[in-house]
Amino acid sequence: MNWEAKLIKHKGECRIAVYFEKNAEWIARIKKLDGVRWSSSLKAWHLPDNEENRKRFKLDLPIVLSEIHLQKIEQFKRWLSSKRYSPNTINTYSDALHTFLKYYHNKPIEHISNEDVIAFNNEYILKNNFSSSFQNQVVNAVKLFFKQIQGANINVDLVHRPKREKLLPNVLSKEEINQILNAPNNIKHKAMLSLIYACGLRRSELLNLKPNDIDSKRGVIIIRQAKGKKDRIAPLSEKIVKMLREYYTAFKPITWLFEGQEIGNQYSEKSLESVLKQALAKCKITKPVSLHWLRHSYATHLLENGTDLRFIQEILGHKSSKTTEIYTHVSTKSLQKIKSPFDDLDI
Repeated sequence: MNWEAKLIKHKGECRIAVYFEKNAEWIARIKKLDGVRWSSSLKAWHLPDNEENRKRFKLDLPIVLSEIHLQKIEQFKRWLSSKRYSPNTINTYSDALHTFLKYYHNKPIEHISNEDVIAFNNEYILKNNFSSSFQNQVVNAVKLFFKQIQGANINVDLVHRPKREKLLPNVLSKEEINQILNAPNNIKHKAMLSLIYACGLRRSELLNLKPNDIDSKRGVIIIRQAKGKKDRIAPLSEKIVKMLREYYTAFKPITWLFEGQEIGNQYSEKSLESVLKQALAKCKITKPVSLHWLRHSYATHLLENGTDLRFIQEILGHKSSKTTEIYTHVSTKSLQKIKSPFDDLDI
């Protein structure tokens, strides 16, 4: 009889779901197992996810890193923290290193070589069709770990990074932006989405703002310790200042400019993404729009309005002008002036 077992998370628990056609004998047999339950929603029997049940249903056993491996990862995290890497970067790099070391869990760290990094890229990254961005994260983490912490057989200068895909930024039209920003009825939701577009902010930059970062007299917003540990300023239009005053009067934030349901608590990333999702649903935009699309759109619209690239670079906080130049490839203002030879044909 055919059956299938899958690892699942059900009602917050890690479980093993077992699917098979209705059969009295099999039902009687599975009922005898410890911790088994029937789920009407899953239409399957499910059991605790443990080593015994994984063996029973021929599922891969979880790889558990040794204490030495875990200690090395913690040492790496402490080093990153002491160098004042951002919490997001620390999590990203430590998770990437964890993935790499888990792949070589049976091999002592001091025996890992450049050839092992190449093998990992080919046999794990490429085989599983992971992105070059993820591969870059792993390579960066591995190079940093072996250079600063381990100092083993790896020559970090010879570890190559993959070529990055040259992807164009996703840009919305001004009409679409207008629809999205007008969708929320809640002034807080409207102000958050509007401020991201109005100043070209990253998600984290918006959530880390404090009331004093809005300098309405000078007409600027102060973005503190953003990417690269840099402060910068961006221009504030009178229109967005007026909206922020309306929001401030209604909500009176104390610690953060945008706070969660509890006073003094920072608004969460997940809730902010939900605000955008609701706005998109309301105005029936089906594109896979993210909050970063608003930042890309702001930069592109600035360029189409004739703003100098150097100013856009400063406003967005780009380290390199090459990063800003990518918006020239998605601006349609110059393209629209080009007449296609197709228009000259008698068709």
